[in-house]
Amino acid sequence: MSLRHALLGLLSERPASGYDLLKSFDTALADVWPATQSQIYTELSKLADAGLISVTAEGPRGRKEYTLTRAGLGELQHWLTETKPQRNTRSDVLLRVFFLGVLTPEQARGYLTGLIEMSEQTSEQLRGLDDAIDWGGDRLSVYGRIALEYGLRFNAMRRDWAEWAVGQLP
Repeated sequence: MSLRHALLGLLSERPASGYDLLKSFDTALADVWPATQSQIYTELSKLADAGLISVTAEGPRGRKEYTLTRAGLGELQHWLTETKPQRNTRSDVLLRVFFLGVLTPEQARGYLTGLIEMSEQTSEQLRGLDDAIDWGGDRLSVYGRIALEYGLRFNAMRRDWAEWAVGQLP
């Protein structure tokens, strides 16, 4: 997945300014695909140059509203249907677990306990995000809630696994 496709996906729902898109990345997409302001505005320029979005309104202080073009929708649909998702093959978390044997059991337990705490904190943040978003019946809300549920379930699984792993230590 790329920032390009995340922006195209957001714009498929409705036209938006860079600021509006940044707010979506800070809330609805925060746990899925984080992006900074500079990354978003740089990618918006690239998308406009490629003809995948267009500027449909300009306001005060250089505010621009972007709209998905027919070519942009085609690119998004192609990515969704013709491009296989990349399996995340690297995990800093699990690589560290693999080598916990070089630490004392107490240090290894501390690392795993940290994963439990991280999972609980992330779940708490996601629940707060769920409460803060005004979910509607639009497509982005429906599928956004489904993605948020994935995050909640993933963190619950990681917490359960880390608790199990602590029990495996000497």
